[in-house]
Amino acid sequence: MHFADFYPRFLLTRQQNPGANTADKANAAVMLLLWPEPDGLKLLLTRRAQHLRHHPGQISLPGGKIELAETALQAALRETEEETGIQAGGIQVLGSLPLINTSTGFVVSPWLGFIAQKPQWCINPNEVDSLIELPLALALSPRHRTSLWFERKQQKQMLHFIPYQGSLIWGATAAILQQLAEQTSW
Repeated sequence: MHFADFYPRFLLTRQQNPGANTADKANAAVMLLLWPEPDGLKLLLTRRAQHLRHHPGQISLPGGKIELAETALQAALRETEEETGIQAGGIQVLGSLPLINTSTGFVVSPWLGFIAQKPQWCINPNEVDSLIELPLALALSPRHRTSLWFERKQQKQMLHFIPYQGSLIWGATAAILQQLAEQTSW
């Protein structure tokens, strides 16, 4: 599948001033970064460094907290560049997904971006342990996603899981991928 065929399948929010209307609601932003390979589109995930205070070793999307006077999109691009070395100017921003609330109090603004080819990664070891190049088809396939209800703090919560190469993608990252799957017409 070529990107030109894939792009119209997204039901993304397009904005004249990207990120501006989410900055007052979101306190974090992430980038779902895609690139083409011969066997299909890939999606970039990171494994957080083990020494980090929050979510050490977990699989996540590049991203982080929105700084003062920064839009959600600017934060997603900045964090992607800081964590992986991919220059923000080389990312074609396709749009955003709806905000997602996490159980840890974050309101995350997910953005979808595209780069024309796989770049040379430059991992920041202060933030990232390793990168995962997840096949997008696997991430979006209902055969590879599991959802279970859990009770936390006397409230039921749906948690999403995607096993991949001996690792488990879960939490906010899996919820955002679930959202992406729901917004595509496969």
